[in-house]
Amino acid sequence: MWDGPFYRVRREGYEICFVPGAGEDLDEVCNVDMWVTFADGQRWSGTVFTLDEARRLMDRWKDTGECLDGRYFNCWDNLMVRDAGIPAMVEVIDHLVVTGDYTSALRPLGLAED
Repeated sequence: MWDGPFYRVRREGYEICFVPGAGEDLDEVCNVDMWVTFADGQRWSGTVFTLDEARRLMDRWKDTGECLDGRYFNCWDNLMVRDAGIPAMVEVIDHLVVTGDYTSALRPLGLAED
């Protein structure tokens, strides 16, 4: 559901909050900041990129000189996914939560009230 500039997905015990671009088609999102907030207030963040978006950026960086002319891609809290779209990303994040792998795939932010 939309909540101002945020798109929130509520689950039992946690919520996923995405920050897509204004007017962006949610089925086409390929680069988005997000965070997961658990019922106990713990928050974890990530920037979700598709493989195609990483490739597009690296190709652009060949021309701009960024990241050694596009020879590498680096993002501290990067979560790489195969498929575009918030629904596909939610499926991956749900899996990370269920398996507990979110602790190695996302960055801890601490408690929501901090």
